[in-house]
Amino acid sequence: MTNYYDQHFQSRIGLGESVLSVVKDAANAYLDGKPASRGKHKVTRSERHVAFWSSDFLTTLSAQAWQSQAMTLALAQYLGQERVANMAMLANVAAVAPDALVRAVRCSGLVLKQHSPRRTELDQLAASSPVIAELCKVLNIFELPHRERLSEVATWQRRLAELSPLELLNYTSLYAFEHLVPAQFGVSTPSSNPRHDMQAAWDAINDILLWKLSTCTDTLLKLTDAAICHSLAQHLSPFLFPSPEGQPARHDLREAFANLLAAQVELNSFVAQSADAFSYDHSIEFVRVGNQLEIKEVDAAARAAWQRDGRKLAALHTYWHYRAVDAFVESGLATQQIGRPENHELNRVAYIKAMRTQLQLTEVYGVGPTVTTGAGDSVPLFQALLSLELMNVFFQRDFLESYVKHLRTAGDWAAALSVVAMQGLKQGVQLRFPLTWSSRADKISSIVGWTVTAEHSQGDRRQTEAIVDFWTSDWAKLANQMRNAEPGLRPELFERPILKMGQTLVQLPWVVGLQNNSTAAINNLRRLGQRRGEARAETQRIETQLGALLRTRGFQVVLNWNPSVGPEGNAGEVDVICARDGRVLVLELKSTYLRRSQQDAWQHESTTLRKAGQQLRRKMVAVQLALLDQPELAQALGVECGAVAATVHGWIVDTSMECDHQRFGGFLKVSLEELMMALRDDRHLLHDPQGLFTQRVGGSGAVPGTLYSQGFSAARLVDVVESQAVWVGV
Repeated sequence: MTNYYDQHFQSRIGLGESVLSVVKDAANAYLDGKPASRGKHKVTRSERHVAFWSSDFLTTLSAQAWQSQAMTLALAQYLGQERVANMAMLANVAAVAPDALVRAVRCSGLVLKQHSPRRTELDQLAASSPVIAELCKVLNIFELPHRERLSEVATWQRRLAELSPLELLNYTSLYAFEHLVPAQFGVSTPSSNPRHDMQAAWDAINDILLWKLSTCTDTLLKLTDAAICHSLAQHLSPFLFPSPEGQPARHDLREAFANLLAAQVELNSFVAQSADAFSYDHSIEFVRVGNQLEIKEVDAAARAAWQRDGRKLAALHTYWHYRAVDAFVESGLATQQIGRPENHELNRVAYIKAMRTQLQLTEVYGVGPTVTTGAGDSVPLFQALLSLELMNVFFQRDFLESYVKHLRTAGDWAAALSVVAMQGLKQGVQLRFPLTWSSRADKISSIVGWTVTAEHSQGDRRQTEAIVDFWTSDWAKLANQMRNAEPGLRPELFERPILKMGQTLVQLPWVVGLQNNSTAAINNLRRLGQRRGEARAETQRIETQLGALLRTRGFQVVLNWNPSVGPEGNAGEVDVICARDGRVLVLELKSTYLRRSQQDAWQHESTTLRKAGQQLRRKMVAVQLALLDQPELAQALGVECGAVAATVHGWIVDTSMECDHQRFGGFLKVSLEELMMALRDDRHLLHDPQGLFTQRVGGSGAVPGTLYSQGFSAARLVDVVESQAVWVGV
């Protein structure tokens, strides 16, 4: 195709614009996936790589151009792809701006892809550049431990290659009851470790199961009763019901699984704490001392901000729980019996937890009263959330607590599991094995009572079917997606904890009983379900709800304003504009999901938030021009048209906590939850006022008072947000 980027460069230079400005715009176009199409032809990512890195203007750029954020990020894209090479361009960067090349190498993730031809190009440049030579030595130090850890994982994978996915789940569950469940309940046994890193183990288990799915055949994912019985007889029953006449327990496979898990944890730890830190944590540098690397802190403020954002997320759990307790009391449920008397207390906790997640999904993510399954069926949101919480209660009470009770008595994990399983068999109740299975019809029948309402006294079976589907991960579909290297997000264990294998549904009591259901629900909808048909309506609902909250504070609000096409082109729709006391706020909203890794956070920063800063800059210009000469907008906002006294602020308001209170394109990024708390003036709920989590009598001590002791004003709101007053003490 005709080179879009060269054309863009030449036309803008012809208009007298500076080279630096035009290069930044060209790089941003490349980073933003432009051009998306040429006529009827959709331009692929590979075609954009070829076009951009073949552009003539790249060959003689100055150091200042390469050191811009846009060009450094673009260079990271070059280093992360393998289709196109431009050694002359790379040599120029190494000569004029080696520091920019070092930053780009870090951001590219090349440290874990050292087989890439881009890595060979760096070795060639090292001969003439001391800076690049030192970088290559640092990369070499990373390569050996990474290769060793990959090899160790592969060794233990080969030992478990004979296992089917169901058989691997058997050993996964045995490990969980031997190590993870005791650690969670604080039980010390000869084989348990109370300091077991639960999250690291869960992440490693997820990786192991995805490996198994990527290597197994479709037949192994179509479970039959015969296959289940054969698997249990060989790989589970010998541990639960040992017998001299029966199959011997495969302790070799149990130990191999433990070794694979340890190797996977070690690999993941290396990637997260070393490789990802090198790539995406720019508050530190890795300095070579001989054949070792030492970490040097170069930006203490940035490192402190990352840790502070983590504390904010933890405090938000307290905030939403208190909001849910208030909602529970206001609903009248606090004075009613929920379910059978013996289940009342646990059911009440389940209701409050479901309300907590519903409030967060509704107010932060704009989720409506119903959501859809992958099959297109409608599910009432609260019932879906409540069902997961009731599953959690069931597995906690009937599996985990019973197991822990016997574990404390017996002191042996296998003996305790045996007692729990035998009691289940004797009582004729549902299975009490380390993993459970049923047909879809039986699963629906077992939980249909959770959907009892005045209209459906026996429960709503159709609604129950949709709820089961909503929380189900189809392993055959996922395995096919992975084997064919198809694009798409992979569900983690906790996001969709019902595992579909043919016509059989498998559940892991230790997963459903211990997982964070709030995160499961949010990421089920916002990460895995980001392409749902409701997603656009949810974004609009967020804007509408925020506008309503602003109005309660006396702001005049305009939503989804479309400015006229200006000198910089179409600025795009402005999500929220509001005004009070001569102050105008222009808000750009972004709705995403909960992230956990530095890589995910960096990608959010370098894509969504970087682009949001560019968008908001254009929208701010459009709003300021309109306030000067468009009386309709000024009138809607209650300000005088052309009044120079109006002060305009632009904020990026994001549902995620990443990069909180950083600036993008010069504009402050704040979390939606912070802005909501600032407007509601209820930050005290962050501080556990009743001591529900700190377990202190009479609450947790000093709790912050109102943010507006002198009364609410737009100026004070701006000060509260920009000074992070909501988070004082967190």
